[in-house]
Order: sequence, then C-alpha cells, then structure tokens
Amino acid sequence: MVAFDTIYDLYCHRLYGFVFRYIKQEVDTEDIVQEVFIKIWEVRNQIDVYSSFESFLFTIAYNSTISLLRKRVNETKYIGHLKLLQQVNSADDIINEIYFKELNEEVQSLLDQLTTRQKQIFQLSRNEGLTHAEIAKKLNISVNTVKNHMVTALSFLKSKLDNELIVSILFVSLFL
Repeated sequence: MVAFDTIYDLYCHRLYGFVFRYIKQEVDTEDIVQEVFIKIWEVRNQIDVYSSFESFLFTIAYNSTISLLRKRVNETKYIGHLKLLQQVNSADDIINEIYFKELNEEVQSLLDQLTTRQKQIFQLSRNEGLTHAEIAKKLNISVNTVKNHMVTALSFLKSKLDNELIVSILFVSLFL
C-alpha cells in the first residue's frame, strides 16, 4: 500500500497534465486520472517489473482519454441527430398546420356558398355529429328534407373540390 501511495504521489500531477492537454476539462481529467490508478491497482500483480512502468501508466491514461473523446464525439453526433429530427418534425407540424388552415379556409369559403339551410344542416351533421333524425327534430323538418339538403351540399362540395383535396379533408378529419 505504501508503494502505491508513492507511485500515486510521483505520477498524479504528470498524468493530470498529460490528460488535461487532450480533455481540457478538470472534472473529466480528474476522473481519468482516478480511473488510471484504479486500473493500476487492479492489475498490480500482473505488472511486468522489467518493462517501463511509466510507459505502461501513460498508455493506460492515453487509452482512457481517447475512449472518453470517442464517447463524447458519438454523444455529440447523437444529440445533433436528435435535434435534426426534432427540427424536421417541427417543420412537418408547421407545414401540416398551415395546410390544414388553408384547407379549412377553402372549405369554409365553399360552405358560405351554400344556402342558409344547407349550411345549417351540413354543420349540424359534420360539426356537431347529429344524425339526420336528430337534425330533422331540431329544425322541425322531415328526415327526407335533411337528406336532400345533405346530398345537395355534399354534391356541391365534391364538384368544387378536386380529388386530392377531398383525400386531404378526409385525412385531416380522421386523424387530426
């Protein structure tokens, strides 16, 4: 144990300086120096007394430093990748929101072209989710009149919207 303390005192500051040149962060440098001495302690019975101990010690420090630097590079790349994905998802959300607003404005414009009764029935059906019978009861009209107004309103909307827009409306209404 006394020998280990002597080795620690002899090499601690030199190892710290060596590692700090690469890492440039005190906490990480201290961790690596501590890790080096832990490894030395763990393999103390296997150290070749005829080879250069100093070379062995600095090789462990160098390898630990390189491992930490590689880990940091990979972490940085991964964080960059996550940020990029987040930006792409945010851009997609913004684009979808803009597209939805444009689509909604176009549908509202077309609904304004319907007769007052057709628009009222359409909105009760689509916005409030009422059945034809419920709409008929609420407006005090027949179910057939509700059906006729719905057929007319839907035919008008279908004739004014292209197929791509209809698919988009269905997607938006089903999934958003």
